[in-house]
Amino acid sequence: MLLIDSHIHLYPPEANRGPEAWAEARGETHWAKLSTRRRANGRLVQGFLDVDGLLRALDDANISRAVLLGWYWQKPETCAAQNRFYAQCVRAHPDRLSGFATFHPGAGRDATLAEIHRAVAEGLIGLGELSPHSQGFATSDPVFAEVLALAGELKLPVNLHVTDPDTAPYPGRVLTPLADFAALARGFPGTNFILAHWGGLLPLREPAVRELSNVFYDTAASPLLYGPGVWGQFIGEVGPDRVLFGSDFPLNLYPKLELESELVRFVEEARNSGLDLAALEPVLAGNAQRLFRLPG
Repeated sequence: MLLIDSHIHLYPPEANRGPEAWAEARGETHWAKLSTRRRANGRLVQGFLDVDGLLRALDDANISRAVLLGWYWQKPETCAAQNRFYAQCVRAHPDRLSGFATFHPGAGRDATLAEIHRAVAEGLIGLGELSPHSQGFATSDPVFAEVLALAGELKLPVNLHVTDPDTAPYPGRVLTPLADFAALARGFPGTNFILAHWGGLLPLREPAVRELSNVFYDTAASPLLYGPGVWGQFIGEVGPDRVLFGSDFPLNLYPKLELESELVRFVEEARNSGLDLAALEPVLAGNAQRLFRLPG
């Protein structure tokens, strides 16, 4: 069965070599707080892989394609640099990798729109992972609004970071009011939104959101947030055509276990979720193919 991971992060070589120093030099304090800390057992919260390491991990898990998501950077310059890096990765491995662009409205209207158009010209196929609440701008920001409208015109799906208000606190956790995402989807009906991390269970809390045909959800970081029963519960109520398999790799998804490849275990969790083949196929690949207009 075809398998596409719709939520992968990757960083340029200089960030992998020294993430703390790299983040400090660029003023990316929030990313550093989230990504470079160690858990109580001394293990880093995530790995720092190069492209070849990512491809090996994908092979181990039998994942055909990964969609590289940008990060919700605090600085426009960091956004642009990651977009160039992702464009390079996609050019080098067009059969295995697709990429999303990231941006910060703080660059100003003209520079932000120019960055989006440049990223699309370089082959990137969506926007995100974005988090206005973490990046420090309002969801009503006029530049952000103009980009969302443009995303609809260019058929660029927009991935937004969502924090479940009931999850336990952790360093760097930022609250993301769920009502904001419903308002964005209603305000930009021509734009497709992907709410990361099961959308903080938004459609289970507010069933009216299920009527919005432009809202999708990914499964990123699921083992850190919910038990394996979330697959059947969420998809049973929302339907399989709204959910995309995504891991948040190289985030450490199973912090109490020492695993050579956490992607393998996460794929097994999805396959053993109790969903039948008719539900699994769109979640594991079909929805991503359709939404991102990927080859079969």
